[in-house]
Formats: sequence, structure tokens, C-alpha cells
Amino acid sequence: MLRRHFLPALAAPLLSKTQKPNIILIMADDMGFSDIGCYGGEIPTPHLDSLAKGGIRFSQFYNSARCCPTRASLITGLYPHQTGIGHMVDNRRQLPGYTGDLSPKCPTIPEALKRSGYQTRMAGKWHVTPVSKSKHNWPNQRGFDKFFGTIHGAGSFYAPTTLTEDNEPVTPSKDFYYTDAIADKSVDYIRECTARTEPFFLYTAFTAPHWPMHASPEDIARHRNTYKNGWDQLRLNRHKRQLELGIVDPKWPLSVRDEKAPSWADEPNKDWQIERMATYAAMVEKMDQGIGRMIAALKETNSLNNTLICFLSDNGGCAEELGRQMKARHVPLQTRAGEPMFQGNDPARMPGPENTYQSYGLGWANASNTPFRLFKHWVHEGGISTPFIAHYPGQIQSPGSITNQPGHIIDLMATFLDASNTKPHQIEGTSLLPVFKGKDTLSKRTLYWEHEGNRAIRQGPHKLVSKFPGNWELYDIPADRSESKDLSKENPQLAATLASKYQQWATRVGAEPWDKVQAAPKTPALID
Repeated sequence: MLRRHFLPALAAPLLSKTQKPNIILIMADDMGFSDIGCYGGEIPTPHLDSLAKGGIRFSQFYNSARCCPTRASLITGLYPHQTGIGHMVDNRRQLPGYTGDLSPKCPTIPEALKRSGYQTRMAGKWHVTPVSKSKHNWPNQRGFDKFFGTIHGAGSFYAPTTLTEDNEPVTPSKDFYYTDAIADKSVDYIRECTARTEPFFLYTAFTAPHWPMHASPEDIARHRNTYKNGWDQLRLNRHKRQLELGIVDPKWPLSVRDEKAPSWADEPNKDWQIERMATYAAMVEKMDQGIGRMIAALKETNSLNNTLICFLSDNGGCAEELGRQMKARHVPLQTRAGEPMFQGNDPARMPGPENTYQSYGLGWANASNTPFRLFKHWVHEGGISTPFIAHYPGQIQSPGSITNQPGHIIDLMATFLDASNTKPHQIEGTSLLPVFKGKDTLSKRTLYWEHEGNRAIRQGPHKLVSKFPGNWELYDIPADRSESKDLSKENPQLAATLASKYQQWATRVGAEPWDKVQAAPKTPALID
């Protein structure tokens, strides 16, 4: 049973009415809905599971389908287009919603919390501004007192590009592994901040398990046997555990295997495929171990009971297949020792070592997103559904509970302002604190998405969604969150009403038709 992964529940005394909590926001990168133990996964994640047992899990929490838009939205409490990052920072267009650089008009979480006397720290991936000589939108310039991490969005775990401490470049050591470095710096920040009387906000943005698939041989070996039966059986196993946990509703069917994924029986490169998923699992396990060290630091400093911890992923599992001749800032031409880099997904070479640069592929991403359809980039449930765990001692009415209310990354700013008693400003999100206390405040809300022409609106129980350049599809989410039965032809009036409401939102926030975005002039590059 999955519950074998749970550590003992964490103590939960009440905060005083005047005490401001520490706030820790932890984000995984490209991790699917079902990967961690408390969401049905077989990957050992005992520390996240312990947070879930002492906190609350959201079964319907949403992101913005891709790394840059999600991070911009999360850090500001606005929809991505309102921040200027409707797409990616390396695809900047001369349209207000697609400048590819975080707008100075949008206050960030650390900028807001500093008004309430918070210390602010960040460790990990930033990815809301182009990499250039200009540092106007780097973390130190957007509210963080201290920063260690990467400005760019991807790269080797052994020698990541744009590795930075505050505003200066850092050269990784010989034994460097990025997931460990992010966790270790987060631990340092916790100890440093708790030595002072002021509360702190820490944003820990892991790059695991985003490609490239990098992990040590011994870590990979522990998982190899787990995936010998392939992705079809893995999806069935995870779905069964999700039903047992209550994370998914029995009314929702397991989505059919993605049409681009072969059956496991027909997969010609089974050993290589097993190694890909084993490496991915090792990366997730390593992240959980780092989170465990962070929790231990909070306990050691007697700070855990005065800390709100939130964990989520920036988008669903990633089906991207990497080519063998990639040219980009984040793809090294050689290792630190000067050895050639073997780029791209090649069944003749196993992933994991520094001289490889591979992803885990569509078949496994389909399993990561169990029971949903599609992946990162798309706004069907597989692309935008994330695990979300909140651990807030004394402030959660039913520790270990699951809520079905729909949360969204725009809600994090509102939640943190509410928890810290910081005067709010104009944002799109809603505080999650009432949900923690058992109140139903989100069930009837309306949420929106747009990424690369993929569009969606969710209003109460209904979701209208389209995969670019296709037509609108309509789903009854409480009955069919797997999006298996399109109701648009049965209820054209509702579909038309929701489509009109979506267009009003798109006009308001600057979400343009994808054809228009692609045709728009590119913004001149910042000085590189």
C-alpha cells in the first residue's frame, strides 16, 4: 500500500493572531500529476507524503501549461499575459502580452512581502527574463534579498548554464549536482533566516525532473526493476492507487493511451526506455530527499510550526523528444572535462551521465499524467494539472484531507498576502486560507488558460477547451475530468456562452490568437 511511504504526521500547534508565518514555496519542474507517492505514484517521496499527511492536498490545482508562463503567473498572482510572458522569454514579440520579460508594473511576491518585514530568499530556476547582460529582472532586482540558482530555464544538472549567486556567475564544483545544490542552499537560507526575528519567504524552484535526464548510477539502479513492465501497466497501477487514495473520482475513466505512444508490447527499445524512466524517478526521489533536509532544518530551528509550506509543479509531464543536433544556450557542447556531449534521445546510449542529454519521452509522460490526457504545452488536464500540497500547522482544519475545489497558481500571491496580513493589491487570485479551514469558496469560480493557441475556460463544473488549431470541446469536469466525452454538440448554447466569456477574458489580459503572435515582429534581443 502507498501509505508505507508516510512519515509520522508533523506537530501542529496554533499560531498566535499577531504572529506572521514563514512561507516556503517549493516547485518541481515538468513533473506529472501522478508521480509522487501521495498522488498515486510509486516513486519514493516520503517527505512530500509526510507534508500531505499533516496538511491538505488539492486534487484540482492548475498551472499555466509551461515553465515561463507558470513562473510569471505564480510570482505575481496575475495571468501570464498580464505580466508580459504569454509565451517564452526566448520568443519575444512586439505584443503587450508577449514581451517575454516580466513587467515592472507587476509586483512580485517578495516585493510585496518585504513591505511586511519579510526576509526574502530564492534558490533554483528563475526563467522570467531573457538571459543577457541586463540584470534588471533578475531575482535580486525583483525583491529577493539573496539568490542562488539559474536565470535560464534548463541545462545540465552537473554544470547548469547561467549558474548565479546574487548577481554574479558561479562555477560549479567537481561534485556538483543541481538538485542537491538547490536544496543545500535552501537549508542554508532557512538557518540564516531563522537566526533573526523577522519572518522569511523562501522560493525553492527545483529543475528536477526537467530534462536532461541526469542522475547517479546508484540512484538509477534502485528504480530500474520498477519499470520493467512498461508504461501501460504503470498507468493501470497508478490509477488504482489514485482511486484508493481518493485523489481521482471513480466516475472518471482512465484516459486511453496517447495515440502517439506505442503499446509497451510493441516498444522495440525496452531496456533504454526502462532506463529513461528509472533516471526520471531517481531525479524525483533526489528532490524529495532535498525537501526532507529542508524540513529537518525547520525542525532543528524550531520553525516548522510557524511555517506555511506549499509544493507544486509548473506543468504536467513533458512529452518532448530531444533531437541529436540541438543548438541552444542550455545544451553544452562538451562536459566539464572536455569530453564530447552525446545530444538527444539515442537508444544506443543510456541516459544519466554528464555526457548525455536526453528526455524521458511521450510514453512515460503519458503515465506521469495519469489519468489525464495530453502534456505540457496543452491546456487539457494533463498539461495543467499539478499536485498541490499545503502544510500549515494549526491552520488546516483536517490534516491529511483532500479538497476537490479548483485552485490555481494565481492564488499563491493572494494566499501569502492573506497569511502574512500584508495589504493586498490588484491581482487575479483568491486566498486559499478559507479552503484550509474547510470552507467552500472556489467551486463556482471561473479560470482561464491560453498557451500557443491552446485555450480553455473552466466555469464551475464545465470546461471548454481546444487544442490548436482544433475546435472547442466541452466537458463536465465532475463527471469526466479525463475529458473523454465531448459535450459541445449536445450543448452548443453552453459552449457558445463559454467561448464568448473566454474571448472577453482574452481581450482583457492580452491573450492574442496564436496566428497573430507567430506573425508579430520579434522584439530586438537585449544586449547579450
